[in-house]
Amino acid sequence: MPVIRLFYDDLETLTGVGIERIKERLPLLCADVERIEVDYMDVEFPPNRPDLFSVEGVSRALKQFLEIEPGLGSYPVERSGIEMVIETSVLDVRPYIVCGVVKNVHFDSRGIESLMLLQEHLHRGLGRNRKNVSVGVHDLARVKPPFRYLAGDPSFSFVPLDYEEEMTMAEILEKHPKGIGYRYILEGKDKYPLILDSDGNVLSFPPIINAELTRVTESTTEIFIDVTGLNEHVSIALNIIAYALGERGGQIQSVVLRPANERSVEERETPDFEPKRMGVSVEEVHSLLGIELSAEECKKCCERMGFGAEVKPEGRIEVKIPAYRYDILHPWDIIEDIAIGYGYDRIKPEIPSAMVIGEVHPIEENKIALREIMTGLGYFEVMTFTLTSERKQFELMRRTRREGEKVAVASPISMEHTMLRCSILPNLLEILLINKHRDLPQRIFEVGQVMVNLKERYMLAAVSTHAHANFAEVKSVVDAVLKEMGMGEVEVEVVDSEDDAFLEGRRADIIKGGKIIGVFGEIHPEVILNFGLDHPVVGFEVDISGISS
Repeated sequence: MPVIRLFYDDLETLTGVGIERIKERLPLLCADVERIEVDYMDVEFPPNRPDLFSVEGVSRALKQFLEIEPGLGSYPVERSGIEMVIETSVLDVRPYIVCGVVKNVHFDSRGIESLMLLQEHLHRGLGRNRKNVSVGVHDLARVKPPFRYLAGDPSFSFVPLDYEEEMTMAEILEKHPKGIGYRYILEGKDKYPLILDSDGNVLSFPPIINAELTRVTESTTEIFIDVTGLNEHVSIALNIIAYALGERGGQIQSVVLRPANERSVEERETPDFEPKRMGVSVEEVHSLLGIELSAEECKKCCERMGFGAEVKPEGRIEVKIPAYRYDILHPWDIIEDIAIGYGYDRIKPEIPSAMVIGEVHPIEENKIALREIMTGLGYFEVMTFTLTSERKQFELMRRTRREGEKVAVASPISMEHTMLRCSILPNLLEILLINKHRDLPQRIFEVGQVMVNLKERYMLAAVSTHAHANFAEVKSVVDAVLKEMGMGEVEVEVVDSEDDAFLEGRRADIIKGGKIIGVFGEIHPEVILNFGLDHPVVGFEVDISGISS
């Protein structure tokens, strides 16, 4: 989840509230304070609240929550007179675009940094690593409207951000760090998206890189924002950035999006701050929260969370949802915010009425025993995420995905969290990469869940890396684990393996009851390089669900 650095002087200036009160109340907004330093604090916010991924968004939420400016805050949107012409050629490449203008901005280095970090947080979360949404922020004074959004030939050239010489778009995808990192988004496309001004100057090559020409500096006072993508989330991203700049005193203006011909897209004007409306009943609030709140109290709680609210007959409340909130999908989402607005610290805990006696689950007993065995063998325990990506689980491991092995996430928060893991070993190799600067040898293990064929399994995985790591080492560890678990040569069989994650001739499968329950050996050199490691690695992974059966 995104961690936002909040400088005290910036927060106090934007909110008008002392930092000690902010420190006391901020955690009640479901924020996790990671670190408190002399002049700043690092705070983690949930991924479904991208409007809080900047100091400006946090200050707005605090002013609402502390009832300094409660309710549905908004900014007037004036017409800029600027047009963006959308050409038909781009609709098959990257069809969605929205734009906006913010004038009278006054940046210092911290304000620019906050804007750039907000942009990157939106790219990673809402934008799924720029694939679904990418944001361009430009110095409007350096270009001449009207603008055009079109698909250009890969041979078209301009000076990309942070460079001094012209490069073609094809060269940018091959040589520029941003091009290399995000070229996969445009794979298979014959032409690439471009935004040009009336003189043919390039503003942006979305979703890859802006032009150096429109770089935002401390002297910039007029901002042009473009947001392109593959779905309507582009509007949410634009609204979040516009509101953030509005908190800095910027004057927000709209841009007319005009199709080059009538059949391509409808003409519209953005940003659009019109709130969505949703109803919720006081009876539902009581049913879900267990708290007796009147309609007026619910209204007040909504306003503390930045909603507009109006009490209707028969105990109903009509809620206006601000244009920067995309996480409100159901009345229960509003009820959750009512609980936050009421204050989790005010909700009294109750002892459950049902009294039961619990006992340790057999699989947990096995996990406890395995932890003792592995630490006794000199391994350190780690805990990694169960969410991962197909690239890490299969491509980097040289493994071919089998039917039903991948359990995909319906709405992933990033390209790195698209599926539930079916193996723990890739996660352990990532941990070794993070700790490359540490002394060798390094020996780590994890006992945890994986999902295979929609079934939850419990696995023990371990890796060891040092200059002399070899098959004999890992086999001795596997033998020790199986022996300590009471499984001798009669119960299990070790045979040659065909797992391509391991080196041929130095790998083995563990068989029990005619089924493969584990694998061990020397990690293949290609896998080691894929994970950015430098030394030999040995490892194993065993299904302890099978061991306990």
